[in-house]
Amino acid sequence: MRRLSLFAVPCLALAALALGPMLGARMDTGSVAHAQSAAKGPSGLPLPRFVSLKAQRVNLRVGPGRDYAVSWLYTRSGVPMEVIQEYDNWRRVRDAEGTEGWVYQSLLSGDRTAVTAPWMRATGKQEFINMHREARTNANIVARLEPGVVVEVKACNGDWCEARAEGVGGWVAQDELWGAYPGEAFK
Repeated sequence: MRRLSLFAVPCLALAALALGPMLGARMDTGSVAHAQSAAKGPSGLPLPRFVSLKAQRVNLRVGPGRDYAVSWLYTRSGVPMEVIQEYDNWRRVRDAEGTEGWVYQSLLSGDRTAVTAPWMRATGKQEFINMHREARTNANIVARLEPGVVVEVKACNGDWCEARAEGVGGWVAQDELWGAYPGEAFK
């Protein structure tokens, strides 16, 4: 069994500011209901929806255009984002910490990734998220993931997500991930 730890937060504040407060709780039920009955944005894709960063370096801007100031710089591809609004070729996104801003659409990918239980990091306890060999609680554990690990998500069935981190694959309970809506199923 492996214990995986990647990084605390994949973003760097341009003004050397400390990271904002951690996400204190999971999505509220209003957001869940909205996500499950997602409206279509101007692109024809559902809003809200999860995507990931395609590029190694992505500027998060305060408005939808290159003339707007950069508020954050993400320095790793694959970071999950939630698209919450669209304007022309710009997407308003939210990260697992709750930071919002605008990103040019070509810097986003439809590939799904997720962060393991970011809300658990602020507890200060040594807690782990189990990755199981099969999609059931009593299946063998193949890895213990620290909160905040970014995983690739291959599919979700509404309760479990098939995920991969650092070459290890298995199943993680869907309610322990930020990057898939409760009850969402996809392949």
